[in-house]
This record gives sequence, structure tokens and C-alpha cells, in this order.
Amino acid sequence: MYRLNTCFVTLYASIYTIDRKLFEGEADSITLPGSDGELGVLPTHIPLITALQRGTIKIRQGTKNEFIDIIGGFVEVQPESRVVILAA
Repeated sequence: MYRLNTCFVTLYASIYTIDRKLFEGEADSITLPGSDGELGVLPTHIPLITALQRGTIKIRQGTKNEFIDIIGGFVEVQPESRVVILAA
């Protein structure tokens, strides 16, 4: 049985392409272009692996937003608020 640890207040995200790292750091939330529609990831999100479609990844860090355009990829939301994105 998976138990949530509610002490995490931020995500730790890593976004990679085949040849470089696009982003690595903490985030308050991440919005992704999921294959079935927009997907929002917050701290303590349940573990998940899904495909991404063409669109924009939005990374919110406090009052700052960062945007990364992708043409597809995959995301894995891991326990302990870790998010790994493999983008094209």
C-alpha cells in the first residue's frame, strides 16, 4: 500500500531531451500536455507514468512561470514529489 508523505511542499523536477537537460529544480506545480488532455502535477501527486503530446510545459515557481514547448514525450511522477520528464 502506498502512503502519502504530506511534508513535501514543492516538487523536484527534471526535464531532459535526448541530448541535453532543459530544466532541473524545485517547482510549486507543473502543467503538462498529457495525451488525454492537460495534466496538473502538485506535491504529493500519486505515482504516474503517461505519454505527452505536442504542447507547452508550464513550471510554476512562486510568482515566476517558465514555459517549455515540446512535441511529445513521457512523464513519470515518482514518490516523494519527484517528476522526471523525457521530452522531444
